[in-house]
Amino acid sequence: MTESALEIDGLSYGYGRGFAIEDISFRIGQGEFTALLGPNGAGKTTLFSLITRLFEAPRGKISVCGINLRERPTKALAHMGVVFQQPTLDLDLTVRQNLHYFASLHGIGRRDAADRIDEALERLDMGERDKEKVRQLNGGHRRRVELARALLHRPDLLVLDEPTVGLDVPARRGIVEHVHDLCRTQGMAVLWATHLIDEVYPDDRVVVIHKGHILADGSVAEVNQNNSSANLTQTFHRLINQVAA
Repeated sequence: MTESALEIDGLSYGYGRGFAIEDISFRIGQGEFTALLGPNGAGKTTLFSLITRLFEAPRGKISVCGINLRERPTKALAHMGVVFQQPTLDLDLTVRQNLHYFASLHGIGRRDAADRIDEALERLDMGERDKEKVRQLNGGHRRRVELARALLHRPDLLVLDEPTVGLDVPARRGIVEHVHDLCRTQGMAVLWATHLIDEVYPDDRVVVIHKGHILADGSVAEVNQNNSSANLTQTFHRLINQVAA
């Protein structure tokens, strides 16, 4: 077992009389790409809101790099980079101004921030667009800027909630490939929420979630084998239909 970048134990959260997620438990090791795969309304965004502490869980425990999120939230969140489903960039600032503002919030000095921004933008092929206002960028380029922003403080864990929603196929493919590359080259742990099966690679770990419950957890090969399926598409539909029945 590798060291846990994220550990969730017995997590539950409800709206009104029902639970959006109930008794969720799983862990992510360092350098591991984990796809949280589920249809719309499965509980993915609620789980992300708890992990990023937008909501506080009344039941269960979340630890980031061994740090209890409830007891030491600032220290735990400092290890985490986040890309939310809804865009959060300032449209009237340039790409570089957006990134400098975020760096200052993390206490990164201006000279160090400039170097990190250059590095992040070059990796994402955005180096020549740093002086453009964000509102001038298309959806795929805005997502690249949000990803660059999430990486500036060099987190150990990157969490992304449906980060390719609304993007065309080439833009989606580029972002998926880049984040997988971060795992391979930098040892970063990733939790990637999606309802799109083609964003999950054969070597990934996959956690299938539906109606607030985990239905499967393991490598793609293990999950397929455990469900007597030939591929992940077949496994996913089989699991979802079993719950619906």
